[in-house]
Amino acid sequence: MIVGYARTSTLDQTAGLEAQQRDLAAAGCEKVFVEQVSSVDVAAREQLAQALDYIREGDTLVVTKLDRLARSVAHLVELLAEVEKKGASLRILDMGIDTSTTNGRLMLNLLGSIAQFEREIMLERQREGIAKAKAAGKYKGRKPTAKAKAKEVLELHAEGVGGTEIAKRLGIGRASVYRILKEEVV
Repeated sequence: MIVGYARTSTLDQTAGLEAQQRDLAAAGCEKVFVEQVSSVDVAAREQLAQALDYIREGDTLVVTKLDRLARSVAHLVELLAEVEKKGASLRILDMGIDTSTTNGRLMLNLLGSIAQFEREIMLERQREGIAKAKAAGKYKGRKPTAKAKAKEVLELHAEGVGGTEIAKRLGIGRASVYRILKEEVV
């Protein structure tokens, strides 16, 4: 069986998610697991866990791009080991890589290392740029969105609404809700 996995980091990336689903269908995926969650939060990637649990011997797990699957070489190696333990293989469409072949496994490891290197270089440059902008007084950071909703948080809390529900209704993080409530108590 050919099993697909599609992921975007944020909810506003629907076009990217639709494109992945289209490409996976064109690749012959009979079942596709889809989620919108950051790759940083590996524990929250429930659909990936379900896809890995679903595959069986002889199956192929298909993703459109390497970065949709793994964030680092270590994570890639871990996922690949889990796929191979099941007797399945991994195919990455945009790279033309299929781990059912020796060359495919070699290329995946090489390209995974290069992708991680590129990401680390990009983050390093980003940090340098932010530091330079801060030094020049041009970087202020993003506006605190949760603090702007403090009044609404307190009102909902007074009505007996729980922290998780407040966060959902207002589109802010749970930690922000509890921080606002804590600051109000102090």
